[in-house]
Amino acid sequence: MAQTREDLEKKLAALEQVALDADPKVAAKQHSEGKLTARERIDMLLDTGTFVEEFMLAETQCSDFGMAEKRLPSDGVVTGYGKIDGRPVYVYSQDRAVLAGSVGSAHAEKIAYVIQTARKLGVPVIGLNDSAGARIQEGLSVTSSIGKIFFENSIASGCIPQISAIMGPCIGVGSYSPALTDFILQVQGTSQMFITGPAVIKEVLGETVTMEELGGAKIHSEVSGVTDLVAKDDQECLDLIRRLVGFLPANFEQLPPRRETKDDPARQLDTLKKIVPEDMKRAYNILQVVKAIVDDGDFLELKAKFARNLVIGLGRLDGCPVGFVANQPMFLAGSLDVDASDKAARFIRFCDAFNIPIVTLMDVPGFFPGKQQEEKGIIRHGAKMLY
Repeated sequence: MAQTREDLEKKLAALEQVALDADPKVAAKQHSEGKLTARERIDMLLDTGTFVEEFMLAETQCSDFGMAEKRLPSDGVVTGYGKIDGRPVYVYSQDRAVLAGSVGSAHAEKIAYVIQTARKLGVPVIGLNDSAGARIQEGLSVTSSIGKIFFENSIASGCIPQISAIMGPCIGVGSYSPALTDFILQVQGTSQMFITGPAVIKEVLGETVTMEELGGAKIHSEVSGVTDLVAKDDQECLDLIRRLVGFLPANFEQLPPRRETKDDPARQLDTLKKIVPEDMKRAYNILQVVKAIVDDGDFLELKAKFARNLVIGLGRLDGCPVGFVANQPMFLAGSLDVDASDKAARFIRFCDAFNIPIVTLMDVPGFFPGKQQEEKGIIRHGAKMLY
């Protein structure tokens, strides 16, 4: 018997309710771990009442390996658009309540669409990542769809700001897509990112390592330099994203947004005479100089604990966003090494792409000497910054 319009509307409403209601057990587990659910994250990130969800009822088409019984609307990722401080953004939030947030074909197609549409409309795109990686039950078809995410990340590079938040264990594709974006934020204690997990490493290399030791916030913010900002919990992470977006233009054709300030742009900074010593052998903290210069002392430092001999970050002068690149005499006398060169080069490229002026504060004895630095390729890495 043919379904009536009323029957179809009831079925649609039921499916929408399933998509909106995460598994209570999974949601409770998220909360017990100090984490928010996918939709809670979006609600806290965007201006109240501005989120419009797209492709809510999309689901995997795979029926092998018992997938038909596990099929759920949204396919493990919530996608759509909204506003941050009244400015439009596109966003996706992976839902660990659905198949552990694993990336299947429909899931990947939704994310690729979000990035592509954000690029076409010229608005920033924000990814809230919490994924177990590729959904291997779907076989080779999923690799093609995942490739579309990487393609869209690459094509959007330099066109729109791309921000990734690591808000849970992110494996494989959950790490590589963020690596193609401009900024990565990570939540302390509850998020990890790595290409190969501890079980595989133990099997192949015989090494025993925890997820936190392998890809926790401390590793990526201090050792690898992958992470730009670290938050203590989900709420602080989302607040940092909102703050970061406030410094950035919507796309490469626009100027960054100006904000009113009470600081006089022509003010004298006599305090700098006390901060910077006349004796060149004495160290001082360049962060004190930067915070004295910027409007209202508001400076968002990036990669603060990686390559600490160089400071990068965003502030404002006369209300207009600017990027700072500054030697830090407190570490290695402010000299430049491999990591500092990479740190500076990537940030300078971003500022150049998005019309953000750069203020350079120099107090540097030169490139750090030594056999170790030469072996690491200081010539090659140093050239990136010089370029």
